[in-house]
Formats: sequence, structure tokens, C-alpha cells
Amino acid sequence: MVRLILIGLLSGFFFSSTFVLNRMMSLGGGHWVWSASLRYAYMILLLTAWLLVFRGTAALARTLGLFFNHLAFWVAVGSIGFGAFYALICFSADYAPGWIVAATWQFTIIATLVVLTVFGRRFPRRIWLFSTIVFAGVFLVNISQAGAVDPGKLVNGALPVLIAAFCYPIGNQLVWEAKTGHSRLPDISRSELEHPFVKVLLMSLGSVPFWCLLVAVIAPPPPSVGQIVNTALVALFSGVMATSLFLFARNESKTGSQLAAVDATQSSEVIFALAGEILIIGAALPNALGVLGILVTGLGLVLFVRFQETLP
Repeated sequence: MVRLILIGLLSGFFFSSTFVLNRMMSLGGGHWVWSASLRYAYMILLLTAWLLVFRGTAALARTLGLFFNHLAFWVAVGSIGFGAFYALICFSADYAPGWIVAATWQFTIIATLVVLTVFGRRFPRRIWLFSTIVFAGVFLVNISQAGAVDPGKLVNGALPVLIAAFCYPIGNQLVWEAKTGHSRLPDISRSELEHPFVKVLLMSLGSVPFWCLLVAVIAPPPPSVGQIVNTALVALFSGVMATSLFLFARNESKTGSQLAAVDATQSSEVIFALAGEILIIGAALPNALGVLGILVTGLGLVLFVRFQETLP
């Protein structure tokens, strides 16, 4: 599990670029709809190019065949796990700094356990305890900085993220369940899905109808050149690298406890996001309560690793 934890932490580092860059685009006047939808447009282009160069046209044809053979499934999981999730994340960036979004996003640790439980997974009490410790740490980080933010904006920035915290694990778990043969889901247990890039591409393609509908309904003004560049960076760092590392770690997980541990590593995003905002945007250093929160978060992750051999 140590290896999975390290991979999860690396994905958390790349994921944190989302919160910093989205905040930069929001402060620069970029509309949240473009921040969200352009990321997935870039991801589709990047992942399609990767598939063609490294695996050939036959692999791309098989991937597209898998997509169109189960079109309704991929549209559903893409719209939930990528579309709704990221639209809500980008919307929140208009109301709260990146570190608040990142800290609130850590509710996904608890949300994931709820989602896995709904799908029939069971956990020892220890797992709930470790996850609660991790969440308590990021909550302290959030509280340590909340006094500097308008309460109204804090709510508008936090509530969408709480919903997104459920959307992301639901989409990913539906793919995991279908891949492992859930009786109520289509059979997508193909060798192509062993590579995380393929799964990200399939879910990205599935999100396209969601983004087209969102752009048509909201009708945002055209994006600026800066927003186009920054969304390309988000697509590369967070959309391709971070998501693929995260899904790889989840795919390598053999038990529900390992899945929960991998998901818990995403708490590192709040630390990386806070550091990024300090260095790039000039955010204030964390106070004593914030430092305590970081230490508590680290403790929770250490406990996951320390007791790995006793977890089923």
C-alpha cells in the first residue's frame, strides 16, 4: 500500500494545479464555463494523440468501439464523474480562493466511503477513523484561513464543492464496478481499460454532451488568450497526469480499504494548493492552526500506511 500512497500523493500534487490556476483565471475575468469545458477539450486531444503515437490506430479504434458500444454508460459516468464534478469546482473558484476550494474538496474522503458503502463495500471502523482524522486536518486548515474571507463568498464557494465531492467518486466507482463485472452495469472488462489513459479518454468523451449543453445554456463570452493557455496547463497537469496517476492507483487497489487509502491521499491537494497560492498569487502563510491542520492530515495518512497489514 505504500506504493499506492506515494502514487496518490503525486497525483495530489498535480491535482493542486487545478485550484491555483482556476483561481488565477477567475481573478483575471475568465468565465468558469470555459475554465471547465476547455480542459476536457484539451484532454481529448492530448489523450487521442497519445493513443495514436504510442499504441497505434488499432488501439484507438478498439477504444472508440468500446465507447460507442456502451455510449449511454460512458455519457452517464462522464457527465457525473467529470462534467458535474469539474463544472462545480470551476464555479466555486469565482467565490473562494483556491486553498478554500481545495480544503473543502477533501470532503470527498468521507463522500467516497459513503459511495463505496452504497456499492456494497464494507470497512473496519479503523478506516472511518483514519479518514475522519484526515478530514479533521483539512478542516482545521480551512478554519485557520476562513476569517479572512467574506462568509457569503465562503458559502457560495464551498457548497458546490461539497456536491462535487460526491460526483467524482460516483463516476469513478461506476467505471470500477463495471470493469469488475457488476451485474447491473454493462460489461466493460476489456484489456484496453488496464491503462488509465484509456479510461480518462473514455470518460472525457462521455462528458462532451454535458459541456455542449452547458455552453449552450450559459452562453459565456469568448475566452481570453490567457484563459486558453491556462486551461491547457490544467488539462496537462491535472486532467491527464494527475487523473491518470490517481486512476492507476485505484486500479491497482485490491480491497475496499486500499481504495479508501488511495482516495485519502488527495487530502495533500490542500497543502500543495496553499503552497502554490503563497508562491504564485501571494497568499498569506498559514497560522498556527493551519500548521496543526497540516500535521493532523499527515497523521491520518501515516496511520493508513502504518496499519496496512491489518486492513482487509
